[in-house]
Amino acid sequence: MPPLRATVRGWHRRGVRLFLLRRGGRVVARTTLHTDAALDAKLGRSTQLFGLTEFEQEAAGELFDAICAAGRAAGRQSVFGPVSLLPNQAGGVITSGFGERGFIDSAWNRPYYPAAYEAYGFGRRFESDTWICPVPDKPVFDFDDARFRAEELRVHRGDRRRVREQLPILREMLNASFAQLGYYTEISAQQLAEQTDGLAYLLDEALLLYLTKAGRPIAFVLCLPDISEFVARIRGNLHLFHQLRLLATRSRHRREAVLIVKGTVPDEQGRGYMRLLSRELHEGLRRGGYHTLRSTYVERANPGSAAQYTAMGGRPLHGYTFYDKDLG
Repeated sequence: MPPLRATVRGWHRRGVRLFLLRRGGRVVARTTLHTDAALDAKLGRSTQLFGLTEFEQEAAGELFDAICAAGRAAGRQSVFGPVSLLPNQAGGVITSGFGERGFIDSAWNRPYYPAAYEAYGFGRRFESDTWICPVPDKPVFDFDDARFRAEELRVHRGDRRRVREQLPILREMLNASFAQLGYYTEISAQQLAEQTDGLAYLLDEALLLYLTKAGRPIAFVLCLPDISEFVARIRGNLHLFHQLRLLATRSRHRREAVLIVKGTVPDEQGRGYMRLLSRELHEGLRRGGYHTLRSTYVERANPGSAAQYTAMGGRPLHGYTFYDKDLG
């Protein structure tokens, strides 16, 4: 999946450094370099981050030399990546499933990438899997509807006209739900706005759901129609004309969907609320005519998050990891 050009331009304006490695005038690798104080605090060390990293096989060592040299010159203790710009946003390297296409908010790379990283001395961090699931013809999740009245539960759906009002609600739940994960750093209002820019015209309102209990938001799930093949065809150049094309043809992209993120606030976990949202989500998928659901990466250390996909008859799609290396 090519990165969106507008996103990369935005990073450059904010000081993310963009690099190409050339041999004889031919580009053989690329990367970006940046740092993040919040992730440093989470990982417990000063880290040189790199992202958007692509390389020809014979250029791997030279590229990694340059990344590590930049980290040492900046006084960093380690290098970590590829992240764009943080692990909870995008990045990573796939370690299996190379014959399966990539999709939005996920990675794809050549089969030689993991061996190249590991031969240089990088170690795997936050090993995960992406998932692919058929959308079942019949419901697979149950929930006792008597709990709606007893617990004052209400399911809310996305609203294109009110996306800006709903985003702060989702951000609060997102930060609370993921705070305990080793790779997650709190997402700011600005970061969420950047990540969801254009969400209103892409949103299928039946696939953005959140649950309130006595008026308090406690769980959420966000899926989007899978526009991966469209973004690949336009090489990530989603300018105004292509945005209008996407809007005019959005019904064509409602056969497959991508689950971007889901979560339950910590004090309400384990009470079946995600099963309720999963039931409602899959009803929306069925009614919308979707036949396939993909999911962005789920840590193997967090099997509860993958239970939804197993219940649907899904399977791991890509093995997934990030890499780090000590510079000491």
